[in-house]
Amino acid sequence: MFLFRGKKDKFSILLLQMTANLQAATQFFLEKEITNQTDLQELVAAIEKYEKAGDEYVETIMKDLNHSYITAIDREDILQLVVCLDNVLDGMEHCAGLLDMYAITKPTEQMKKFVQKIHESAIEISHAVELLSRRKLTAMTPYSAKIKELEANTNNLLRMSIKQLFATTRDPIKIIQCKEVYESLEGIVNECRSVANTLDSIIMKNA
Repeated sequence: MFLFRGKKDKFSILLLQMTANLQAATQFFLEKEITNQTDLQELVAAIEKYEKAGDEYVETIMKDLNHSYITAIDREDILQLVVCLDNVLDGMEHCAGLLDMYAITKPTEQMKKFVQKIHESAIEISHAVELLSRRKLTAMTPYSAKIKELEANTNNLLRMSIKQLFATTRDPIKIIQCKEVYESLEGIVNECRSVANTLDSIIMKNA
């Protein structure tokens, strides 16, 4: 059970800041128009900035955990949640790097659909962590379920995207490049699913 019922503890505040940073990153990724190499460089630079901010939150939380004898929820759960959130940003940085490395200045409609799913997942994560900070554990369940639904939909999107890619693209190099980007994007949603699984674990232990 939660030890504190009053105001938000420092870890809740840091987790809220971390999820806000994640949602801002996914929104930028979604809304950034890419038509040339300059746009790609701007995307990469922005995502790197968000990822660096995420790393700073991770470092701060880990330091605070090392100096805290009592936490509102298990230290291991806080750490696991932080690691999962950071993995989402790491995946985004990796994917932005792939787009830049392959000079993909005209993202496919499928790529845009993947990014939309990532952003929707980040919104659900933000809602769930907000409820966690307010100790409303059972209310988190629908948001966790939605993240899992988005992940399942993204699995289907990956299969259909690859099928279409092979059916419509003749250039083998482009096939390899796009397939890798699709799989990278789908992997980001998988990391969001890991966040949902961690939230479910916290619910079961503390509700």
